Amino acid sequence: MKLSGSRVEAFVKAPDPSVRAVLVFGPDLGLVRERVQRLIRSVVPDASDPFRVAELSPAALKEIPSRLADEAAAMALGGGRRVVVLRDAGDGQSGAVSSFLARPMGDALVVVEGGELGPRSNSLRKLFEGADNAAALACYGDEGGSLAGVIQEELKAAGLMAEPDAMAYLVEHLGGDRRLTRAELGKLALYMGGPGRVSLDDAVACVGDTAALGLDDLALSTADGDHAGAQRVLDRLLREGGQPVGMLRSVSRHFQRLHLAAGLMAQGKSADQAMAALKPPVIFKAADRFRRQLSRWPADRVGKALDLLTEAEVDCKTTGMPAAEITSRALMMIARAAARR
Repeated sequence: MKLSGSRVEAFVKAPDPSVRAVLVFGPDLGLVRERVQRLIRSVVPDASDPFRVAELSPAALKEIPSRLADEAAAMALGGGRRVVVLRDAGDGQSGAVSSFLARPMGDALVVVEGGELGPRSNSLRKLFEGADNAAALACYGDEGGSLAGVIQEELKAAGLMAEPDAMAYLVEHLGGDRRLTRAELGKLALYMGGPGRVSLDDAVACVGDTAALGLDDLALSTADGDHAGAQRVLDRLLREGGQPVGMLRSVSRHFQRLHLAAGLMAQGKSADQAMAALKPPVIFKAADRFRRQLSRWPADRVGKALDLLTEAEVDCKTTGMPAAEITSRALMMIARAAARR
């Protein structure tokens, strides 16, 4: 089943016992990881308990597809319900999950952590949305009211309250990734040094424009050919706990949109007409950059960039080499290719 809105928060707090597996996915990797942790703790108080929490990788399931069902059926030493976590999941794990849902054994909760999974072509997402004993939770970047709620919640926990102009500034400069948002607000609380009111000057002094750097900035800088800027954003995301595979997928999504727009231009449409046809539309503040990128990236060159990103994601999952280095190398190769135009 597919959950959205307030139903997601209610479910994360107290998962329906009839649901045996939960897929958590979306572009906001910080929120994905946060909800995965909350789901684990809803069953096991200590998420690091090795007897009640088992973690699996796609590589482990590729080698032994039945391992997911075996881990879910296993009993915890010392008793208690278990949680099985599958990280970096994609379509390749649909078969193992489908077999488990068709005949679930034991009482463990299976939590599947995915990245950005498109609604049309992704079999894993469709599997969870269509099963009665499974749930799919999409995680999108905080904005508007939801972002303001996160900011207020985090500040309240530190005994702080933002003045109206400070709140407006924070809403404008945060969002996009829940983990990054919380990290920036944690810095602000440290800066304030104790309970009180956050003024605009306080917010500006602590939370600068760099707080807005996120996955979109990584994709835009890479496509711009700004390899130094892309590396700075990548380093920051990694320091904040971002996942390399999720970053590759985010950049891939941007290049897929460039590919679609470039294809429309090849059919005779103008850049503005091609951009207007994209769903969702290009955000206003990035429109000029996207338009310039279309002149750098004809369809055939975008296709090569997408091939490189796909290869990098496969390497991250299968080679055993450091995923951060694989990701950096791929993005820098693409950025340098853009700069040559």
